[in-house]
Amino acid sequence: MSSRLLQFVPLFVVLAALLALGHWFAYGGRLPAFAARVPNQDRGANIAAAPAPKLTGVLTAGPGTPAALPGAWPAFRGANHDNVNTDPVPLAREWPSAGPTPLWGIDLGEGYAGAVVRQGRVYVLDYDQPGQQDVLRCLSLADGKEIWHRAYKVKVKRNHGMSRTTAAVTEKYIVTLGPMCHVVCADAISGDFKWGIDLVRDYGATVPPWYAGQCPLIDGDRVILAPGGSKALLVAVDLATGKVAWTTPNPHAWTMTHSSLIPMDFHGRRTYVYCASGGVTGVDAATGRILWETPDWRVDIANVPTPVLCGDDRIFLSGGYNAGCMMVKLTAVGEKITPQAVFRLPAAQFGSDQQTPIFYKGDLYGVIPDGRLVCMDLTGKQLWSSGAARFGIGPYLIADGLIYLCNDTGTLTLADAVPDGYHPRAEAKVLTGHDAWGPMALVNGRLLLRDLTRMVCLDVARH
Repeated sequence: MSSRLLQFVPLFVVLAALLALGHWFAYGGRLPAFAARVPNQDRGANIAAAPAPKLTGVLTAGPGTPAALPGAWPAFRGANHDNVNTDPVPLAREWPSAGPTPLWGIDLGEGYAGAVVRQGRVYVLDYDQPGQQDVLRCLSLADGKEIWHRAYKVKVKRNHGMSRTTAAVTEKYIVTLGPMCHVVCADAISGDFKWGIDLVRDYGATVPPWYAGQCPLIDGDRVILAPGGSKALLVAVDLATGKVAWTTPNPHAWTMTHSSLIPMDFHGRRTYVYCASGGVTGVDAATGRILWETPDWRVDIANVPTPVLCGDDRIFLSGGYNAGCMMVKLTAVGEKITPQAVFRLPAAQFGSDQQTPIFYKGDLYGVIPDGRLVCMDLTGKQLWSSGAARFGIGPYLIADGLIYLCNDTGTLTLADAVPDGYHPRAEAKVLTGHDAWGPMALVNGRLLLRDLTRMVCLDVARH
């Protein structure tokens, strides 16, 4: 090669690289125009068009044995759906500098699914990313060893984690709702498959942004679900058989949100309250008939917190994305039930991005969008805030007059749950990961909490 030609080699290389890069952007990389990231953008193909998973799955036994410990946390937000623990076990009012004693810990797939506990067993719906499968794990409350797990294949791409729903369990049955809206009922003791439902295929549901966050509600001998689909807004299913007891029509085509159902007794009638995409509704538990509805409460992008019951006739609603909060009062005249707004507040005063506030002894406790814990009365008056103490969007629960709060990075704070001010008692780093957003569970002095990839069990009892 001549020396004159060699002089142009660097230029040729640069031009070739620029051409190759341009070709990659135009054809190979397929990069979209730069824009703000929105939920569901990285989901891929239409979920409804994907092959139907075999929900029967595979059951695998493990070496663990159930703990001989009483107590239960059988559903999302506990036995009474209020995130208040009523176990008689006294709890520690202070901790050593290292924090509560860790009893055990396990690694999990990416997600935020909380635990439920019954008969010495801990259940958590996990996602196995290498195996591309939803996995219901049954663990020992004593040491975290796996008693069994049941898995079925379903593809779920990373989208701020995968799992994010809490199961519901009775003495006989455990019911899960997976990220792609697959419902499975299994034997709570043996793990044997009982029945399954695909809410997308069976009821025309649409998987919400950031996947399903709704937790199944077991009420008596039925499980109540909110597909928010073309074929049903709500559906009641017999626990033992999987047969449909009733469906609720969906006249406004409201879709599923991340919010969960809450049972409410009003004027001698059992109802189910649900925050759908276009409003809030109350449904008759006996027939599935819509008793009342209002379009006055909706949350753009993602409606996450569950409605909070405040006495016999009031429902507190809160949300993120600048939704703030609203208190609704129900009034009944004959068979007609009318919802009316008592007050509405902007997010700066009281809103909730992710966790559901707690109604406790006549007041509301919650972490607002700037991260402060606040206490508010039922007129909307803020009684106090935690000031400089911030908690991100992590979970909290109340037990034995105490409130437990976990921030985004796994620091656990203990404070008094009282209306006269913020009184912190203890603080400790209990998780080393991030996105510690999964709901807590508390049983017999044992606190279960998790971050994105790990769950721990802490001894918080008074000794």
